[in-house]
Amino acid sequence: VVSLLSVLFSCVAGLFLAFVFTQCEFPLRTTLSRLAVLPIAMPPLVGVIAFLFVFGESGILTRVLRPIAGSWWVGLEGMYAIVAVHTYSFYVYFYLFASTALRALDASQLEAAQSLGSSPMRTIRMVILPALKPAVLAASILTFMASMASFSAPLIFGGNRRFMTLQIYNAKLNGELNVAAAEAIGLTVISILFFVLLKAAAEGAPSSGTKGVVRNGVLPLSRYVKIGMIGLCFALLTLELLPIITIFVISFAREGSWTWQILPDAYTMKNYAKLFDEPSFLVPIRNSVLMSIITAAASIVIGVSTAYLTTKGRLRHWRFAIDLFATMPYAVPGTVIAIALILAFNKPTIFSAQTILVGTFWILPLAYFIRLFPVVVRSTTASLAQMDDSLTEAADTFGATAWQKFSKVVLPLILPGITSGALLVMITALGEFVSSVLLYSYSNRPIAVEILAHMRSYNFGAAAAYSVLLLGLITIITFLAAKLGKRSAADSIT
Repeated sequence: VVSLLSVLFSCVAGLFLAFVFTQCEFPLRTTLSRLAVLPIAMPPLVGVIAFLFVFGESGILTRVLRPIAGSWWVGLEGMYAIVAVHTYSFYVYFYLFASTALRALDASQLEAAQSLGSSPMRTIRMVILPALKPAVLAASILTFMASMASFSAPLIFGGNRRFMTLQIYNAKLNGELNVAAAEAIGLTVISILFFVLLKAAAEGAPSSGTKGVVRNGVLPLSRYVKIGMIGLCFALLTLELLPIITIFVISFAREGSWTWQILPDAYTMKNYAKLFDEPSFLVPIRNSVLMSIITAAASIVIGVSTAYLTTKGRLRHWRFAIDLFATMPYAVPGTVIAIALILAFNKPTIFSAQTILVGTFWILPLAYFIRLFPVVVRSTTASLAQMDDSLTEAADTFGATAWQKFSKVVLPLILPGITSGALLVMITALGEFVSSVLLYSYSNRPIAVEILAHMRSYNFGAAAAYSVLLLGLITIITFLAAKLGKRSAADSIT
């Protein structure tokens, strides 16, 4: 139920923002459109904690509204809170996909509908929404699978309600691995069934092809309708930014200064100083950075090889089957992958060089890699599909070896796609929590688990400080990847 509601509300919010930013002209539109994608850069646990600080039972907004609304507003909790967190985190999928589709919408279609006397609402229903169907279905697949795999939101807001991911976690803690495996199979079947159904629906979706350069279409709307839509857009973006701003504020709050107050009444740098003074402070940061680098490197090697062999290499005749198996791990929830690894590597096998991997450092990068390497496969495949085969044929004519052909011709052209895929893998691995909470040991604990430990100890300032550091790491990686992407694009043009 939570996953279906998450798809519904994420779709409404994402389509609305995409429609406003593509159909309405107003000041700061470009800047605000970039702010609209911020939630996708927030690790799941950090986003949930930020949401708790703002909208929770003792959150900032709850304390502001309680004197005004009385008992009517007590803060978000239970299923309502989980759906709200998922909507906040996953609407970005619908926003990005729908924005791309709306910008590709040909103005001649809208003008034809208008000339035939169609009202704006009828044009939206009969022309725009059918054109958005492939984008909506693709975003629905990602949102449903991410919601089914969600662990942080049910853990913080679930209360006494039982959710599949929490049941798997509790069964593992109780040593009931057979029960955890059975529940993991049930969760996987539901996720993959939804994945297959929407994939089939997406295959049957109509394609609106165009010839030549597309002239962007804008729907004629009244001035008051546009003002109302822009106002609602500003309100939604304000609510979106509140959790991010609150994380920064709480990270500077003095311990004990935020009890009944709306905002902390004393601020200090001690939360950060305390972290840096702790001997074990750098351990989770070092672990997360090292694991994300290992995951990205392995994903690049396996992902690029798979994409090249199935798109341009000798395995292109088996492309559908290999592509299906290479994409399937992304449809499997992280808790399921964690349980599978526990069952597979809790004893020596030939696949682990006769060692027990469970409890070691390497079990976490392995889990991240299995879950995330399909991202590099998809991004690299998209880049390879745009490359003209005549370039490699010319290299063959000049006697280039297979390695020279790949390194001198193919790699410079697909490097931006590899970079974007590796960036997503590193960002996700840095803040990964779902698999980590089932597989970590104290020595290999990542940042997300350390944040949860501080939350459970009611060290909210320290948890917020760790969250800010994690967001800072993600920002640095994004900046470096953007620089590398620009340089590789310039090199490929040269």
